[in-house]
Amino acid sequence: MNRKELLQPAHWPGLTLRMVRAARSELGAVIALFGLGLGVLAFLSIADEVVEGETQTIDQTILLMFRVHGDPTTPIGGRWLREAVGDITALGGWTVLTLFVLLVVGFLLSLRRWREALVLLVAAMGGTALGQTLKGVFGRERPEESWRLVEAIHTSFPSGHAMMSAVIYLTFGALMARFANRTRVKVFGIVMGLVLTVLVGVSRVFLGVHWPSDVLAGWCVGAAWAMACWLAAWAVEKWWLKDVEERPQG
Repeated sequence: MNRKELLQPAHWPGLTLRMVRAARSELGAVIALFGLGLGVLAFLSIADEVVEGETQTIDQTILLMFRVHGDPTTPIGGRWLREAVGDITALGGWTVLTLFVLLVVGFLLSLRRWREALVLLVAAMGGTALGQTLKGVFGRERPEESWRLVEAIHTSFPSGHAMMSAVIYLTFGALMARFANRTRVKVFGIVMGLVLTVLVGVSRVFLGVHWPSDVLAGWCVGAAWAMACWLAAWAVEKWWLKDVEERPQG
């Protein structure tokens, strides 16, 4: 079909539909790029405040909101709430996240979704390495041991549970949003990732094993890494794979 034919009114609906689809694809990439930049800048700002000790007062104030007034060792809500929060925090633990990634990757491979499976694996492994590196760089101490309701090892900043839940669940949600056909499925994927990420992060503060700024920083860097992985997958599919498919054979 030549240019003159495309300009005929009969072809306008199809041309408009293709333009809308292209714009939606580019818009997703722009939003992901914005999220990446915002996450990085927010993390750097929080890290700067933490290093200078500017967050200590508000960190302690927020953490004590989850404690009985005058007794920082007793959580609010009673035993049932403590057990519920303990179950929620496990969703951001190494064991649950590893099992989740393996199951989802296996499911994606069974559907021959090779690229999506690779994106999730790269996000998980790269996020783990990045998180451990940042913890080693900052070396922040956790809240007082008497305030902790569960045992915790390693340093505090950024929160590994908050960061890795953002990496895994947001990456999974973004993949659902990108490859699902129905809008409500796309929305569900994103909302699910956000809800799980927020719940895990808040649980770490409730349990007294992280300062709120640790969690906020973990969310920021985790979301930034998830968006970076999504953008890399988008770029590979849009340019490199397209170039390979269009390259003359022989």
